[in-house]
Amino acid sequence: MNVGVVGNPSYSDLQGFLGRLTAAAPKYGFALFTEERLAEIWPGQRPAVWGPAVKLDCLLTIGGDGTLLRGARLLNGAGTPILGINVGRVGFLATAPAQNLDWVLDAAARGAYTIEPRLALVATVEDGAGALRTQPIALNDIVVHKGGLARVMRFRLSVGGEEVGSYSGDGIIVATPTGSTAYSMSAGGPIVVHGVDAIVVTAICPHTLAVRPLVLPASVSILIEPIPPWEENEELLLSLDGQVSEMLHPGERLVVRRAERPVMLGRLGPEGFFARLRRKLNWGDLSDRERG
Repeated sequence: MNVGVVGNPSYSDLQGFLGRLTAAAPKYGFALFTEERLAEIWPGQRPAVWGPAVKLDCLLTIGGDGTLLRGARLLNGAGTPILGINVGRVGFLATAPAQNLDWVLDAAARGAYTIEPRLALVATVEDGAGALRTQPIALNDIVVHKGGLARVMRFRLSVGGEEVGSYSGDGIIVATPTGSTAYSMSAGGPIVVHGVDAIVVTAICPHTLAVRPLVLPASVSILIEPIPPWEENEELLLSLDGQVSEMLHPGERLVVRRAERPVMLGRLGPEGFFARLRRKLNWGDLSDRERG
């Protein structure tokens, strides 16, 4: 069984964790493959580096939600189940804490986990000459936002070929149901349960009281056109899952669509979505919590 490993090198005990994986792999019949950035961290004999020619049966991510998002991007729609082991702070997407490593490995070996297909997004940048730049997939969100000075930017938004209107503010978030509990939620967007086939559009600090988040069918294409002019020292950025970014230039526009294939998240145990909301994001009232 081919098992890929993606990890966060800033985790202080990552090397020890990788050593535990190496020791346990023969017991479970795993052939381990490492992402390239971890190759020098593995203790002892390191696994082979995972490349396009290797078909993985499972991907383990060791870190927080950011590590899992990066793992999904590296898979790029391959359909490989992802089991997230949380060594970060929130770990809303991860399936188990680090102390439950043996449970995760046993479940991976037996296929004893539930797979949750998660809608992903893909963005294409089109310049004034019609040239296209397609970006990697995003599991959480695609964001167009300003950098540099604290000035309002203007955008024109269209959905399925129909113009919605112009937005003034700091930017626009296009989020999946998975990403609805991330940046979009912080910007006032709704929480969407991951089984809902929808895309959320949320303005960042809109310069009007009339703009509200939109929940759209996942089948539509979303066009975001920055409205010039903007100053030379102002930056307009495109960000994917808060991890990959590039600058947008005057005359360029962005089209966001549903990715062809979903990301497959593995889930262990009976805990459901709303239980995770209560435990991880402190959802609900305070009546059932300890009083100091």
